[in-house]
Amino acid sequence: MGFGNLACPRSRCHSDGRMTHYPQINALHRAPRIQLTTTPAVIKLGDGVRAKARLQAVSSTGGLLQLTKALSGGDFVEVAFETNSGDVQGMAEMLDPVRSVQGSVLQPFRFVALDDEAHQILDRMIESERDRDFLGLHSSDRSRGF
Repeated sequence: MGFGNLACPRSRCHSDGRMTHYPQINALHRAPRIQLTTTPAVIKLGDGVRAKARLQAVSSTGGLLQLTKALSGGDFVEVAFETNSGDVQGMAEMLDPVRSVQGSVLQPFRFVALDDEAHQILDRMIESERDRDFLGLHSSDRSRGF
């Protein structure tokens, strides 16, 4: 799972024709989210350091990560994780941690930029899981969002 050129200077970026999606938060309607249990994620900090995390919940506007150490609220990072439909990676802003659990911390983030393909993959994953929940077809393996 790699990080694209989401944060590269314009002179180094190579456009492949994909558009960037900027998720908008709607104060009247909370984005549908799904709970996950064992989805690994990689966080790339502004200084290039990578950290491993577990994605606990996700929506089209953000998610909740389990990290070994809290990041500063307001930090901008790259978030990447795999789904059965493909890789999702995008730029995110870390929010303040919500609580600590046995040697780790739960910390929300909000997406600030996703390319169209990643946004579509994320929407398909969320819709598929919501359909399964609605029909009572709970998957025993939610490690990849399905």
